Amino acid sequence: QIPQFEDVKFEAASLLSELYCQENSVDTAKPLLRKAIQISQQTPYWHCRLLFQLAQLHTLEKDLVSACDLLGVGAEYARVVGSEYTSFPWELQLLLMERKLQEVHPLLTLCGQIVENWQGNPIQKESLRVFFLVLQVTHYLDAGQVKSVKPCLKQLQQCIQTISTLHDDEILPSNPADLFHWLPKEHMCVLVYLVTVMHSMQAGYLEKAQKYTDKALMQLEKLKMLDCSPILSSFQVILLEHIIMCRLVTGHKATALQEISQVCQLCQQSPRLFSNHAAQLHTLLGLYCISVNCMDNAEAQFTTALRLTTHQELWAFIVTNLASVYIREGNRHQELYSLLERINPDHNFPVSSHCLRAAAFYIRGLFSFFQGRYNEAKRFLRETLKMSNAEDLNRLTACSLVLLGHIFYVLGNHRESNNMVVPAMQLASKIPDMSVQLWSSALLRDLNKACGNAMDAHEAAQMHQNFSQQLLQDHIEACSLPEHNLITWTDGPPPVQFQAQNGPTTSLASLL
Repeated sequence: QIPQFEDVKFEAASLLSELYCQENSVDTAKPLLRKAIQISQQTPYWHCRLLFQLAQLHTLEKDLVSACDLLGVGAEYARVVGSEYTSFPWELQLLLMERKLQEVHPLLTLCGQIVENWQGNPIQKESLRVFFLVLQVTHYLDAGQVKSVKPCLKQLQQCIQTISTLHDDEILPSNPADLFHWLPKEHMCVLVYLVTVMHSMQAGYLEKAQKYTDKALMQLEKLKMLDCSPILSSFQVILLEHIIMCRLVTGHKATALQEISQVCQLCQQSPRLFSNHAAQLHTLLGLYCISVNCMDNAEAQFTTALRLTTHQELWAFIVTNLASVYIREGNRHQELYSLLERINPDHNFPVSSHCLRAAAFYIRGLFSFFQGRYNEAKRFLRETLKMSNAEDLNRLTACSLVLLGHIFYVLGNHRESNNMVVPAMQLASKIPDMSVQLWSSALLRDLNKACGNAMDAHEAAQMHQNFSQQLLQDHIEACSLPEHNLITWTDGPPPVQFQAQNGPTTSLASLL
């Protein structure tokens, strides 16, 4: 009841609710925020911030109806207190959350016009533009449209450069509601790095993904010394999740495994972080298990991940990878047919992601190849190529080309096989994708041998030997790490420590 202490009271409520959420006590946080919102109507800054905080909690719980209601209240309140700036973030989020992804694109155009026409001070306008562009970029990435996102990603990168040159203290807003920013400037910088990494990973620009991950993690370490905001740990985990996938593709399994362990450690520190990322963690372990040929463990990890997720895109990603495990095992036809029916790209595909649908065509092509149904395999793979070329999905393009090359080789069409394998090798070297390079070099060796090109066959054989040795060395190093024992973890929170011991015996035949 002390006069002039409203800021202290509402900040305490905000921080306390954050602490409850970190401890996974969301049901305790919500009534606290509702009470604070009820008594903060004369304090515009805190009223806006607390409304947004409660809306975020409902979003995390997938209660989008309640979240949308709160966002609508926030937008209306901002207009009543005369803050155009504050109303726009609420309205943008509200409009986007109320629509399905397929209907978002015309809506984004409308939102872009609202932002550009808004007349306000520079730092607020740029902050609003970053907010809008982040929404736009992430919606395109969710839709698996890697090429389409490039213009708005470039705009976002330019925008964050502009905002980093502006000083907050130079322009003080006259309306107290305008003090509310959706995210601090330093956090925005990390977020832009993060969406750039997401784009680079999907597009197959893995060296670029590595570069921006390093920059983002360096920035995060500096921020975490001064700021214990939970969002920073979320950013760190998402960055690591993406770079782990890059490492597995580029043939750095041992490093990927150590980074998976790092994600486990971060999740041990926060129950909420673990509940939000447990499915992704088991998915990453499943991908690692595939890379070291531990197929039983891969199946167990993917099955655990499926049990833990309600996210449709992640579900489709896991099912696609689990199908690849069943294909490689060769004796799981019943389970495989069941999975393939659930991710049939020809009709009723469960998600709107262009990238995942293209991957589903590839998996069907792979299965048809193993079944010896080569014409059917070619049809599926050409569909993958058409889709991956349309959106610059370089890794899917490389995988499809080398598999088509293998099919033509089996059919005795050496010229057509060479036309597929050579560009596959070039693209795989650019990514760089070690498995596709290994596969392509083996095919080039056999093709040149069959065509009587002894010198080219010797060169390809030498390349194949080099890739084999690199992968074998990395395989042995990864399996000898104590963290390798994580592959047996399928229940409860992550193990606290690892005892060094020999990992499960794994066959290297598929690598060589």
